[in-house]
Amino acid sequence: MGWFSDLVGAVRAGLRSRVDPVPVGQAATIDEVLDRMRAAGASLPDGDGVRAFHEMYVHVTELVRDRVSAGAFGDARFMTRLDVVFAGLYLEAIVPGGAPHAWAPVMESRRAPGILSIQFALAGMNAHINHDLPLALVRTCRQLGTDLDATGVEADYQRITGILESVQEQVRRSFFDGIHLELDSVAAPVTNLVASWSISRARDAAWTNARVLWELQGVEPLRSEFLDRLDRSVGLAGRCLLTPVAALA
Repeated sequence: MGWFSDLVGAVRAGLRSRVDPVPVGQAATIDEVLDRMRAAGASLPDGDGVRAFHEMYVHVTELVRDRVSAGAFGDARFMTRLDVVFAGLYLEAIVPGGAPHAWAPVMESRRAPGILSIQFALAGMNAHINHDLPLALVRTCRQLGTDLDATGVEADYQRITGILESVQEQVRRSFFDGIHLELDSVAAPVTNLVASWSISRARDAAWTNARVLWELQGVEPLRSEFLDRLDRSVGLAGRCLLTPVAALA
């Protein structure tokens, strides 16, 4: 059966090397995707849980754009494409009826009482990083005709992680300053919740899952099953992050 294994390997290699066309309507620049994000944000009212994540995400995207412009990355073309593909998945998820399982808890609970804005921010990061980021990495590679082992790709990816870690405490502190937690019954569970979630660990997992997806190209039904399990497991984690902790009016 050696010939069959060789044939399968050749087919898989062909699939990995194939360059995908840029989808119609995909943003070409980070500024363009920021315009779309701001337009989407304008329709999010105060008190909408999605808005808590959205405002933070716009800020982070602006920061990445500035770093790309400043030459902070080895491959500005790859990082620009990754940023717009990644943001595009988020914009698709918030369209009514377009949310995958990973985003369903955020969409379904966005107006529910007793859930704090920082919980929505964490649940949004959970869905976007743990589910969307592996997809975005593979799609970016396919569009640019490269792969995750290309020179500089992982290093640039880790630079983004460093940027996010540098602002993580600032973002978290702003949420706590805004909600004025005064009761230990509320402060304790929220503090534990925030401490339990790590951007760097989530991005490490996303990188690993992207590598798995890359290797599973052309391997069906295993690839589809992996994506389905990833989607549902991330959604389950999101529901835990959105457990009501405060009796808000």
